[in-house]
Amino acid sequence: MKENKEFKPYIPAEKITTEFTVTSIILGIILAIIFGAANAYLGLRVGMTVSASIPAAVISMGVIRVIMKKNSILESNMVQTIGSAGESLAAGAIFTMPALFLWAEEGLCGMPSLVEITLIALCGGILGVLFMIPLRNALIVKEHATLLYPEGTACADVLLAGEEGGANASTVFSGMGLAAIFKLLVDGIKVIPADVSAAFKSFKGELGMEVYPALLGVGYIVGPQVASYMFVGSLVGWMVIIPLICLFGANTWMYPADVGVTIGQLYADGGASAIWGSYVRYIGAGAIATGGIISLIKSLPLIITTFRDSMKSMRGGRTVSDKRTDQDLPMNIVLIGIVVMILAIWLVPAIPVNLLGAVIIVVFGFFFATVSSRMVGLIGSSNNPVSGMAIATLLIATIAIKASGDTGISGMTGAIAIGSVICIVAAIAGDTSQDLKTGFLLGATPKRQQIGELVGVVAAGLAIGGVLYLLNTAYGYGGAEVPAPQATLMKMIVEGIMGGDLPWNLVFIGVFLALGLEILRIPVMPFAIGLYLPIYLNATIMIGGVVRMLMDGRKNVDEKTKERQSTDGTLYCAGMIAGEGLVGIILAILTVVGLNMDLSGSVNLGNIGGVVLMIVMILSLLKFSLWKKQKN
Repeated sequence: MKENKEFKPYIPAEKITTEFTVTSIILGIILAIIFGAANAYLGLRVGMTVSASIPAAVISMGVIRVIMKKNSILESNMVQTIGSAGESLAAGAIFTMPALFLWAEEGLCGMPSLVEITLIALCGGILGVLFMIPLRNALIVKEHATLLYPEGTACADVLLAGEEGGANASTVFSGMGLAAIFKLLVDGIKVIPADVSAAFKSFKGELGMEVYPALLGVGYIVGPQVASYMFVGSLVGWMVIIPLICLFGANTWMYPADVGVTIGQLYADGGASAIWGSYVRYIGAGAIATGGIISLIKSLPLIITTFRDSMKSMRGGRTVSDKRTDQDLPMNIVLIGIVVMILAIWLVPAIPVNLLGAVIIVVFGFFFATVSSRMVGLIGSSNNPVSGMAIATLLIATIAIKASGDTGISGMTGAIAIGSVICIVAAIAGDTSQDLKTGFLLGATPKRQQIGELVGVVAAGLAIGGVLYLLNTAYGYGGAEVPAPQATLMKMIVEGIMGGDLPWNLVFIGVFLALGLEILRIPVMPFAIGLYLPIYLNATIMIGGVVRMLMDGRKNVDEKTKERQSTDGTLYCAGMIAGEGLVGIILAILTVVGLNMDLSGSVNLGNIGGVVLMIVMILSLLKFSLWKKQKN
């Protein structure tokens, strides 16, 4: 494809302006750690993360333009470049690495060390950035007109509308502050219950919701369609499958329930949640794995053509130019960095990956980085099948390791380590691509942005180990607080291939359910996530989706006003997600040190309090979106 020489960025190449400054580095690192920790907490709770680029951009504008009185759009862009890396690294890490903690809890191996987690995260993050750099000229520059990179373009639009930066930043901070208060009421002093539920004892079904601001925010951001698929998945699980299991198997027991404990007794002791934990989540796991593989198979033609086109573009030669906006990190530094990372993965004892694993990482890492970089340009980061890539890598890595004779826990931990690196590589490569697109539109210096990405990766990588350890110590993975759905699924896949005693009958029910949904052209993944997670989570997400639907569906309101109010709502919800995540981390610290703020023994507002708090949260969302006053 012919290079687009017509394009002129917002800041001309010949103009030198502040960009990679001490302010942008410090603020970017802070946001990388904050959004990385918040997204880790969110992902471990609900199995999905949200983009941090736009919230980071508006916060940076609020600080740099309003508080510091500086007018530097490229400095604000550098902040979001560094800050968004934390969210992407966290997304890759939480999908896989908690499996190591789960095996340790089962006594199969020792707890993963902080050094191990940090090195895996750093190697994956750095490789994700380095693999993307050779592709920048081919994908971002030469195909500027065809690869739109929707999130990167949207972030550039937000930065270009910098005059409203202060007001937008206040919306994000308001969401953070109010969500912190809501979270403290529910999980801190506990005067309001986390769950509002209604059990139908004779029917054996159950409905309910969790009173958390982050879940409401997720529902608003993903929108009514995705939220409804997730909620229907939960309805099928909790109001169809669980009642059927109790109806037909009340006086029997089935794996994985303890032998001798009938399903009827299991329900009597633990309610619908016990049936869900013993049966339905395995059906959901089969559906999620199938959905990930289906998304990968459907993307194969695009994956093959994008990889081929990317290689052709690279063989076409890089544009030799002295222009500031054409400068990448030198290729010799990139290659040296890749070699050092691969050798570290192979040779450092703390990383449980042998030579075979290192070879798998080189091959699949570069392949999926290339695929991820191009696919997010076509279909956006939210539709990038990272989970499918991770599942495919895990399947191949586990089979290869088993074939080499390593069938014990060392082989399983090695497979998870390989999957972790690849998952982080794919997530970071996609994020780097979006950031470089933003920089291309604004006129940023690519080399400085690439260094910024590495800074953000290192900052988040050094923090993520502590976050994972903290959450496991305070709550324990696999429980109600942090169910870690993707990591639990990855653990099940590895155990199944290595010969573990998985309930394959339940898993295959999920497989064929997913195939049926695909035949009906119903999106498999959100439905499967809804089936896999408790209904309480998805009901609150559905409420957020309904709020978004009602706002977007209003009549007699011009589209520009609706778009502005929708964006304000998104920023407020991003703030709520970050606020709850940060307070969740703080409460975990207090739990570990033994400080208890629980007042539920003296004050407990019950289900009515939960309903009232949910109404207050919805009203606060409307206050900062629908009813927000605009400055003239």
